[in-house]
Amino acid sequence: MKYGPSLKTRALGYLARREHSRLELERKLKPYAETFEELSSVLDTLEQRGFLSAARMVEQVIDMRKTKFGSLRIVHELREKGIAENLIAAALPNIKQTEQHNAREVWRKKFSAAPANAKELGRQMRFLMGRGFAPEVIRQMLRHPDKEEG
Repeated sequence: MKYGPSLKTRALGYLARREHSRLELERKLKPYAETFEELSSVLDTLEQRGFLSAARMVEQVIDMRKTKFGSLRIVHELREKGIAENLIAAALPNIKQTEQHNAREVWRKKFSAAPANAKELGRQMRFLMGRGFAPEVIRQMLRHPDKEEG
C-alpha cells in the first residue's frame, strides 16, 4: 500500500494549478496508482463532476498561445496533450480568424523592418514558420508588412 495523498487529492492538486487533459493527468498519476482501473475510475469521476474538461483545456491553450504562436503549433500542442480531433477542429476557425493579426504582431516584436533582400526574407519566414504560422499567412503578411488586414 502506498502512503501519501490519494489519487483524487493529487489530481485535484494538479487541476488547481492549471487545466490538464485526461492524458496529461493520467501520465502524472500513473506512478501513484496501484492499478489502471483505479486510475481510470478517478479520472472518470473527475470528468463526470466537471473538474476535468477537454473543452476548457482547449480554451486555455488557445488563450495562452495565440498571441505568440500560429495555428499549426497550437494544433500540434493540443494533439500532444491527447485532445480529441473534433474539439481541435471546432476550435480551429477561432484560431485562424486572428492568425494574420497575431503573425503581424509577432513579426513586429522581432523585426522592425520589411526584409531588404532574399536572405533576410528567408530568415523572417523561418522565424515565423518556427512559431507555427501557416506558410500562406506568412507570405501574405510579408508581402505587405505595413498593411493591417481588416
